[in-house]
Amino acid sequence: MHTDYLLPSKTAQELYQLVKNAPIYDYHCHLSPREIWEDIPFDNIGEMWLSGDHYKWRLMRAAGIPEEKITGSASWHDKFLAYAGAVSLAAGNPLYHWTQMELSFYFGVETPLNPNTAEGIWEQANRVIREKKLSPRKLIEQSNVAFIATTDDAADSLEYHEKLKNDASFRTVITPSFRADNVWLLNRRDYADYIAVLSETAGISITDLKSLRKALSLRLDAFEQAGCRFTDVGIPFFPDGPGTEAAAERAFADALTGKAPDPEDYSAFLWQMYIFAGKEYRRRGMIMQLHLAVERNANTPLFLEMGGDCGGDCIGDVISGQKIVRLLDAIHTEGGLPQTILYTLNPAMTAQLCSIAGSFPKVRMGAAWWFNDHKRGISDVIQTIAEVHYVGSFLGMLTDSRSFLSYVRHDYFRRILCGILAQWHDSGEFSGDVGALAKAVCYGNIKNLIEEK
Repeated sequence: MHTDYLLPSKTAQELYQLVKNAPIYDYHCHLSPREIWEDIPFDNIGEMWLSGDHYKWRLMRAAGIPEEKITGSASWHDKFLAYAGAVSLAAGNPLYHWTQMELSFYFGVETPLNPNTAEGIWEQANRVIREKKLSPRKLIEQSNVAFIATTDDAADSLEYHEKLKNDASFRTVITPSFRADNVWLLNRRDYADYIAVLSETAGISITDLKSLRKALSLRLDAFEQAGCRFTDVGIPFFPDGPGTEAAAERAFADALTGKAPDPEDYSAFLWQMYIFAGKEYRRRGMIMQLHLAVERNANTPLFLEMGGDCGGDCIGDVISGQKIVRLLDAIHTEGGLPQTILYTLNPAMTAQLCSIAGSFPKVRMGAAWWFNDHKRGISDVIQTIAEVHYVGSFLGMLTDSRSFLSYVRHDYFRRILCGILAQWHDSGEFSGDVGALAKAVCYGNIKNLIEEK
């Protein structure tokens, strides 16, 4: 990729030089702590790219590629060739940009990937992998990553985080993030089985809401001990409003017996859990992330065959701003909000969430999430935050990825940001310290938030 890629002016190019090599603080991703700990070198670029990246799987399905060459039994070589054919026509899709950036940054390949070039790129990339013995840690170090917050279930043992924490040979800080989705999802078919696992991990029998809260508190203690700074939830459901303890108790009891909870009772359960969680996060100085407006597992046959996180999720409906305000206000009224980051998968909510964030202390709008982290989506989020909230406190980019090559997304974001800031500067719309603003958004704000306790 040429050095001026996505940098439309001299000012943008100069700004980019200020942040190009800045450290990366990846505060939300789905990298495996086990893979980081084991640090097994990769075998080939097909494995690197396609072993768990549902972004690429979705693109390949959209291109009509059979599942055998996506997640099936085809060789990595054949899967790579299939992906090359799909991405070569993906004009406007961020995967086209990221693919070319990853090839350039990690393998020195400047040739566009397409069916005619795929064999040569396969050979060149694999030669680099063999010669450099590229592994998860080497890719993290090459990307200048200072901090990683993985996504970890509430019942996770955290054993690999403990090993990484005690490994002085690896400079990047790796911490867990407390993910509450499986606790909140009462309508899971195997919910009772999941609670049994959580009971065992927490060392306490969970039979009612009181014991559930105790178990979650114990797990949060363990996460805090492992260095946890971030928490998260990203389910398709949101409480309609205040719900009673009695209704929440009924919903939990039903779920433990395999019965689908009444919708009003389930809403009460979610309300009570969010209020409880907000207090626990605040007490520990943890940062609460709310990922909103997602629809999970739209394709039932695909989900039944492969499980979640296989490319069957999509943008959900707009969530009522009134509901979000009620919940944030309730947490704030009952002792104060923790540091909070709001994300939406539905871009129609962006301006509203920015206005909601500005109504409370410690609440910010998050980065363009998932289906929005393309050039226009990133630009829209930056400009909307600037117009409706405060771009000076924006926390910048995250990878939200399972791929160890995804750190080029931070470079992608930095180029887009520098282009926007340069345009504001050159047009006279902003005459402040544009360099300081670029540094703050790219890494300074998130670094300060992580280090704040």
